[in-house]
Amino acid sequence: MDVSSVKVIMTRMRRTALVWILLSCGISILWGSLIAWTATGWPDFKAVYYGTRCLIQDRDPYKEVELQRVYRAEGGELPSNSTASRSFGPAVFDCINLPTALLSVAPFAMLDWGLAHVLWTVFTAGSLILGAFLMWDFGANYTPVLSGVLICFVLANTEKIFATGNTSGIAVGLCMVAVWCFIKQKFVWAGILCLAVSLAIKPHDAGLIWLYFLLAGGIYRKRALQTLLVTAVLAALALLWVAPIAPHWMQELHSNILVDQLPGGLNNPGLASANMRTPDHVIDLQTVISVFRDDPRIYNPVSYVVCGALLLVWLVGTLRLSFSQRRAWLALAAIAALAMLPVYHRDHDAKLLLLTVPACAMLWAGGRPIRWVALLMTTAGFIFTADIPSAILTILTNNLHISIAGLSGQILTAVVMRPTPLILLAMGIFYLWVYVRHDPAQPLLAEPGELGETPPAPTAA
Repeated sequence: MDVSSVKVIMTRMRRTALVWILLSCGISILWGSLIAWTATGWPDFKAVYYGTRCLIQDRDPYKEVELQRVYRAEGGELPSNSTASRSFGPAVFDCINLPTALLSVAPFAMLDWGLAHVLWTVFTAGSLILGAFLMWDFGANYTPVLSGVLICFVLANTEKIFATGNTSGIAVGLCMVAVWCFIKQKFVWAGILCLAVSLAIKPHDAGLIWLYFLLAGGIYRKRALQTLLVTAVLAALALLWVAPIAPHWMQELHSNILVDQLPGGLNNPGLASANMRTPDHVIDLQTVISVFRDDPRIYNPVSYVVCGALLLVWLVGTLRLSFSQRRAWLALAAIAALAMLPVYHRDHDAKLLLLTVPACAMLWAGGRPIRWVALLMTTAGFIFTADIPSAILTILTNNLHISIAGLSGQILTAVVMRPTPLILLAMGIFYLWVYVRHDPAQPLLAEPGELGETPPAPTAA
């Protein structure tokens, strides 16, 4: 097949993929918006929106009383049962966003709530759709149909992002755009700005992705350093804005985070968490360790040691291997899964797993038995972090009571009640193993055009 025929096929595939991606995301937008209108009321966006409104009015957003005062003054109503309502209700209670995140939301916070939340939804959808399509663009070089199915499944299960207005949708979407720009070496400054904003909004989502490019060396290290410079500028502007209004913002932010991590709090990883039996659950490794010993002095250090050892292997492998697209996708697939485990994350942050699609497609097209393991691991990761399967699992286990008095009960509780961190751990270990084990001189699959040849026509699946 000649080059012109391949280009025609790819153009048609891109159009078809974009339509399916738009439809899949459209399902989540409509369903999530319906949930928001009838139940949740965009609580995550309200928190950051009214936090930024506090700053605009020269009030400290990290003080609960100030945040509630602004919220009430602009028509907000607080429910009588605050603890029960915080995960899905319309209340705003405390600000746990960094000043850089508030700065990033400032253009929306200058608008009235009605227009602001609509534009926020549009921007979130645009970021996710663009990022997902660019991930498909890489995966389609190997298997366009499989890549499209995986991506559409994820996008059709992002209702909670649109129901709560969580910032992860924008942070993850912009991070994927930046990865495409850096690896393709196109629109580089757009990629730098996208990754800088992603880091400003959710550094615990995009931080390790940035670290990969820093460690990759060459032009990619330059891109990482340029991103760091832009992020530093954003941080400086944010601090110049916040510090005079909230001089003790660091202590207040730390206090707000600690409150939510206390037993019974929304972000507590233990069995006493307020979200223990809701679909909107925490997915870090602490949630599994806490089943065996619900003590932060135990589950935090154990999680840090396990994740730290895996990240060290990944770091050494990245420094040892020279850069190529193939290795880049394996490295990014491993770190996208592992990044969810050491510190607080929820399943909407796990949409970062879309970065695993090119690696999965590449391994599948390689034709070796390992492709089935790659497909199984990637699919499992997508299913257990997807909104609809998560809700179904919650319904099935909501009235399930398992004794944790013995080791067998603890293991059963961890596997049945908190399977997501275990799946992410297995997924991260698998891609890390593939990344570091193979001989760099014997690639798993030649990259399109890597050998100076015409790229082969993509396989159907």
